[in-house]
Amino acid sequence: MNTKTMSVVALAALMTGCSVATTVRQNTAAINGSSDTIRMNTAAITESTKGTTALIPALQGVNSLRAPLESVAALSPTLQGVANLREPMTRVAALDAPMQSVAALNGPMMRVAALDSAMDAVARLDAPMRGLAAMRPSLEAVASLRPALDRVSSLDVRLAAVAGLGPQLQEVGGLRQPLERVAALDEPMSRLAALGAILDHPLLLVGIGALALAAWGVVTFVAVRFAIVSASRSEPKAGIPLQV
Repeated sequence: MNTKTMSVVALAALMTGCSVATTVRQNTAAINGSSDTIRMNTAAITESTKGTTALIPALQGVNSLRAPLESVAALSPTLQGVANLREPMTRVAALDAPMQSVAALNGPMMRVAALDSAMDAVARLDAPMRGLAAMRPSLEAVASLRPALDRVSSLDVRLAAVAGLGPQLQEVGGLRQPLERVAALDEPMSRLAALGAILDHPLLLVGIGALALAAWGVVTFVAVRFAIVSASRSEPKAGIPLQV
C-alpha cells in the first residue's frame, strides 16, 4: 500500500516537474520574443528620432511661414469669390472653339484696322446717307416707274429713228423766231376765225349788214335833222316854216 502510494506520488511529482519545465521553456521563449520586439521598437524609435531631428529645419521653415500663411488665410473671402466663379469660368472654357475662331480672324482684323482712314471717310458720309434715306419715297416712286421705263426701253428702235432726224430737227429749231412771230398772231387769227364762222352763215351776214345799214340810216337821219334844226335856229325865214 505504501509502495503504491509512493509510486503514485513519484509519478505525480515527475509529471509536475515536466509540466513546470515546459512552462519555463515557453516563458523563456516568450521573454526572448518580447526582448526581440523591444529591440525592434527601440530601433524604430531611434530611426524616428533621427527622422524627426532631420525635420527640425523643415519645421523651423514652416514656422517662418506663419505670417504668409496668415496673409493667405486673410484672403479667404477673396478665394471664396474666386471659387464662386467656377461656373462662369466653366462656360468661358466652353468657348474655347469660338475663341480660337476669333483668334483666327487676326489677319482680317488687321486688314480692317488698316482701313481706318477709309472708315473715317465713310463715317463722314453720315449726313449724305441720311439725306439719301430721306429720299426713300422718291426712290420708291421711281421704282414704281419700272413698267413705264421697260416700255420706253422697248422703244429703242423708234428712238434711234428719231435720233436720225437730228438734222431736220435742227432746221426746225432754226424756225424758232418765225414760229414765235406766228404765235404772236394768235389774237388776230382768233378774231379772223370768228369772222370765218360768220361767213359760214350767209343769212347771219345779211342780217348783220341790214342792221348795220339801218343803224347807219338812223345815224344819218339824226345827223341831218340835227343839222336842219341847227340851221333853222340860226337863220329863220319869215313866214315860211321849215318842215322835214
